[in-house]
Amino acid sequence: MPDSVIVVEGLVKCFGAVEALAGIDCTVRRGSILAVLGHNGAGKTSLIDILSTRARPTSGHASVCGFDVVRSAKQVRRRIGVTGQFAALDDAMSPRENLRLLARLLGADRQQARHRADELLGLFDLTSHADLPARVCSGGLRRRLDLAASLVGTPQVLFLDEPSTGLDPVSRSGLWEIIAGLAGGGTTVVLTTQYLDEADRLADEVIVLGLGHVTLAGSPAQLKSQMGQQIVSLTVASTAEAELLFRQMAEWGLPVGMKTATMMTVAVTRPADIVELVRITDAASVSLCGFTVTEPSLDDVYRSLHRSMVVSP
Repeated sequence: MPDSVIVVEGLVKCFGAVEALAGIDCTVRRGSILAVLGHNGAGKTSLIDILSTRARPTSGHASVCGFDVVRSAKQVRRRIGVTGQFAALDDAMSPRENLRLLARLLGADRQQARHRADELLGLFDLTSHADLPARVCSGGLRRRLDLAASLVGTPQVLFLDEPSTGLDPVSRSGLWEIIAGLAGGGTTVVLTTQYLDEADRLADEVIVLGLGHVTLAGSPAQLKSQMGQQIVSLTVASTAEAELLFRQMAEWGLPVGMKTATMMTVAVTRPADIVELVRITDAASVSLCGFTVTEPSLDDVYRSLHRSMVVSP
């Protein structure tokens, strides 16, 4: 696959008797964004650790930019950048000093290090905070600085492990714009996240990990299409009415799920299904507080997948 920057085949990672990855296969195209989803312990970080050469697989193969992550780990590290869940910064140093130091460690001379640091400070809108100690920077600034640090070496591939964890909505939105811009400039991005809206907004492709396996894979549009053409959300006045309506819809065979104690969602594929929902609701004589029809989201896909995994057949 000449356009595939990352190729993973049968990747297995065991920690004693625990199989964190149980035979993962995936590819990532050049300049695209892959979002890796899954609950805590699903294997997301294990996958990133292997691809970034921080851990060795138990079996299977993976290559980044054409280099095997085990046999050619040094070549892989020259071509990647990694940002973890927590900023890897020297708190006593300023953002400018942090970036210059990293550039020098990567082989740049003093002039090159100054130029690269200034370039990244401007790209990430950090210039006005460039000479303050990193410890006084806000969470959003620190995440931008950490991302800038991972780009000092101009990597071809960028691994982001839950990059927006702990950020406020404004900071998250700003970080998303930066990540999208990097991919638009040709950088291949692999990010793990627990935010479904983040994957929906950024990803060209999504894989969902569960119990060490890839349980779903595809573009956000493809995954959402599996839920049906539209999602109907119904809100009633009480939990008793919700339980009654839930039973009646289930008896009719509608794919109903509870989002809250008084709100349920139904995936529909035909306009006739919406008419049937209205008829059932009217016949149940419940106090309907809300009735909306929307396109499905990745959150709906994930909830549906989770129910199928935890409910016995």
